[in-house]
Amino acid sequence: MVCGGFACSKNALAALNVFYILVSFVLVGVAAYARVVAVVTSLALVGGVISCGVFLFFTALIGLIGACKHHQVLLFFYMIILFLVFLVQFSLACACLAVNEEQRHQLAKTGWDYASNETRITVQATSQCCGFDEQSPLKHPSCASLKCCENSGAECCARAAGGNATTAQPGNCPCATCSEKLSDKINYGFKLTGGIGLFFSFTELIGVWLALRYRNLKDPMANPSAFL
Repeated sequence: MVCGGFACSKNALAALNVFYILVSFVLVGVAAYARVVAVVTSLALVGGVISCGVFLFFTALIGLIGACKHHQVLLFFYMIILFLVFLVQFSLACACLAVNEEQRHQLAKTGWDYASNETRITVQATSQCCGFDEQSPLKHPSCASLKCCENSGAECCARAAGGNATTAQPGNCPCATCSEKLSDKINYGFKLTGGIGLFFSFTELIGVWLALRYRNLKDPMANPSAFL
């Protein structure tokens, strides 16, 4: 049977949806990695890519069932939903790639401002940094337990670890700011998430086209006499 036949189209669409399921895990994993390495919680664009990955997973399941059963209704909604996923994912991926350094800094600052004290302590301990940036006096947990604060009498290092937040200027601190430490990781996370999201978004157009083509084919097993 030629590749344009019913069975070939069915197998191709089923395989493509299995591929989409794997892609959804990749998108969620990469975007989650981008959030974890930055240890900030307000990367809304990255969160949007995670949502697209989850949505793509369920859409692929619909497409897989529709392909196996040649279900006209499921295939119709599959095409519509997959095209919408493409539009959203494409837009978010482009936005991730287009974010400049100032915008990334502002997003990270927002994440820092809304983060819990425990999260800030984790960031400072993991990255060996103290406070977020030097632009303004930012509240941050004690940095006394950091290696950069050893034998230092700076205000940010003076109090015992685990105390309440201080408003010491990070500029007077021997430790680097968390903005400096996390800048490369946040940039890498945005570029990685945007690049992978953009690449895989175009494969979804193939899925829409293949589903449309397969949906209009007649099943020879359902009515063999029609093909005599």
